[in-house]
Amino acid sequence: MRITKAAVAGTLESSDVMIRVAPSETIDIELHSSVANQFGDAILETIHTVLRQLGVNAVQLIIDDKGALDCVLQARLKTALLRGSEEAVQWETFL
Repeated sequence: MRITKAAVAGTLESSDVMIRVAPSETIDIELHSSVANQFGDAILETIHTVLRQLGVNAVQLIIDDKGALDCVLQARLKTALLRGSEEAVQWETFL
């Protein structure tokens, strides 16, 4: 999947995450999280897993996490990536 435009998914509410994507030459991740000390490594692992699943090799991600569950993080990231891409995507990829 190729990211061609900026996009956003999520909110800044408690237990949610806002993810902003933009085109980039590399994978650039900026993580701001209220639970980074406890779960920062797990959050980054989830992000990299989703990027690999969707074949994203270049993207700028700005993540503002307010304690979102892993399933919420995955859903918001997939939504932001889909919004930032103009490619047709098989829905099975997102399940």
